[in-house]
Amino acid sequence: MRTTYREAVREAIREALLADPRVFLMGEDVGAYGGCYAVSAGLLAEFGPERIRDTPLSELGFVGAGIGAALGGMRPIVEVMSINFSLLALDQIVNMAGLLRHMSGGQFSVPLVIRMATGAGRQLAAQHSHSLENWFAHVPGLRVLAPATLADARGMLAPALADPDPVILFEHVGLYNLEGDLPDGAAPCDITTAAVRRSGSDVTLVTYGGSLPKVLAAAEELAGPGVEAEVVDLRVLRPLDLATVAASVARTHRVVVVDEGWKTGSLAGEVVAQLAEGSLYDLDAPPVRVCTAEVPIPYAKHLEDAALPQVDRIVAAVKELTRA
Repeated sequence: MRTTYREAVREAIREALLADPRVFLMGEDVGAYGGCYAVSAGLLAEFGPERIRDTPLSELGFVGAGIGAALGGMRPIVEVMSINFSLLALDQIVNMAGLLRHMSGGQFSVPLVIRMATGAGRQLAAQHSHSLENWFAHVPGLRVLAPATLADARGMLAPALADPDPVILFEHVGLYNLEGDLPDGAAPCDITTAAVRRSGSDVTLVTYGGSLPKVLAAAEELAGPGVEAEVVDLRVLRPLDLATVAASVARTHRVVVVDEGWKTGSLAGEVVAQLAEGSLYDLDAPPVRVCTAEVPIPYAKHLEDAALPQVDRIVAAVKELTRA
């Protein structure tokens, strides 16, 4: 079946609503408007306002309401329109949802899914375009996912809802129009491991989310001059599956990590640090990071493109590394 990333997410939500009466969707403009990115279009007409609930513009308030609903036995899907806006709900996510199992001595769980649009590339300017996934991947008590393929967009929600602890699902804004084939009735997918998206022997390219298509394109370009790149999609940002990354590095002996976050304090830095601790003697050259420039994301298209990791920057980094 031909579909888009947006439609795959919508179908996953629809399937969850049909399968379990405890599931409901809540967030800003998810109902009558159909969602800021049109993900929930049509769901209000099908399921009604009790299951598709528009909220006031208060992330602190409606994320807290979602936590309360989860504690009360429901299975809420809370949509935060932009990752930048999630900063208004950090107390609820980090101090409440992420810690309640620990603080209650295991008496309470918070089976909550929070979906957030993240990333840049659509000229939405600085307050709607940052990649702060690493902030959440830093927090014990949260599971953090970044579906970058149609299959993961469709298949990650069901196991996330089945998890007794809070799960953050990051959907990159640049992927919503991604189009491809997806089998009917796609099964739930694994939410514990990274995935090797392309095999290779010369260098490992590690990435996640909206950077995956760029990395795959770079790998194809590098194949022309004979550099075979293996592409690892982290897709699970907490807990990180470093075993898959380390196994790839043991085969290729070189690694480039591509991360749309800023280099300082980045998830890319965590990957590199863990490889240095556990795979140092498998590396024939220092690890390389390709990250977003250390600036707020610009609005102007040429500046936005210049700030973000792009195919040419990835290719250049690999060529420099493989000459080492």
